[in-house]
Amino acid sequence: MTPVLIDCDPGIDDTLALIYLGALHHLGEIELVGVTTTAGNTTATQAAGNARWVLDQLGIDVPVVAGESGPRQVALTTTPETHGPTGLGYLEVPEAPGGDWEEVWREGVDKHADLRLIVTGPLTDLDAFRRSHPEHYARLRHVTVMGGAVNYRGNTTPTAEWNFWVDPHAAAQVFDNPPGARIRLCSLEVTEQFLVDPDRLLLLIDALGDSPVAARLEDILRFYFEFHHAQGEGYQAQIHDLLTCMIALGKIGFEDVATTIAVEADSPLMRGTSVADLRGHWHRPQNARLVTAADIGTAHGELDRAARALAGPGAVH
Repeated sequence: MTPVLIDCDPGIDDTLALIYLGALHHLGEIELVGVTTTAGNTTATQAAGNARWVLDQLGIDVPVVAGESGPRQVALTTTPETHGPTGLGYLEVPEAPGGDWEEVWREGVDKHADLRLIVTGPLTDLDAFRRSHPEHYARLRHVTVMGGAVNYRGNTTPTAEWNFWVDPHAAAQVFDNPPGARIRLCSLEVTEQFLVDPDRLLLLIDALGDSPVAARLEDILRFYFEFHHAQGEGYQAQIHDLLTCMIALGKIGFEDVATTIAVEADSPLMRGTSVADLRGHWHRPQNARLVTAADIGTAHGELDRAARALAGPGAVH
């Protein structure tokens, strides 16, 4: 089984990512070794409570621990207008207590040489781990990040994506000092193509069958639909983090290119802006593999496959 550790900030699209990973865990295709949370869509402790609730719905007992409380160099900004008052749309669940999130990461690295680390929130925890445990950080060989609007329009400012804008210094430091292998980066241009609308939501709920989480998905997703509609993007939702997990695990086809990524941290107007040097102008080492395309049709089929696994034998009813 492929060992997976996810650092996330649930968040509605993170919630679908956790449901997907939970399904693969039930299928024995991955071992979900832990979930840590970062502050972004909501606080780190609320995000941990949200993640714990999702996994409890799926009958999965793995460590869920809140990470850093916020960025080191800028004030924390959360997004209740996008993901709801506590991050789960119209659903509210309790916060989860804190713990030693770094121990979860250290154990993951020590026990699993092929650990897949997936980061779907701000890079606050990843940068903190880089600073506090450089030897373990250097041993991270498979890191996939959802973030950035690379050479593309932003969703938070004209040039910046939310995760990188929330903690631009962490993003800048991680790409200036990458771990032991290039980071695979799934940026906005690709991830915003993966859409769920009310019809697809009904199909997903049907596929989940009697799984307890199915009964609450409408309360969660409806808020996200309304946000996107208010933004002029249609009554649908962009599910960035779920697509990132599928790419990280090689479950769908995708294309990527080796390049050098840089993130602007200090400029007030350009905060969180990410750029790829695709033509080698900077003459700097390549630090990333930028995903440039993904098979969206297959991604929808993969989500349906995973949902049906949760409704089948061995699922919690």
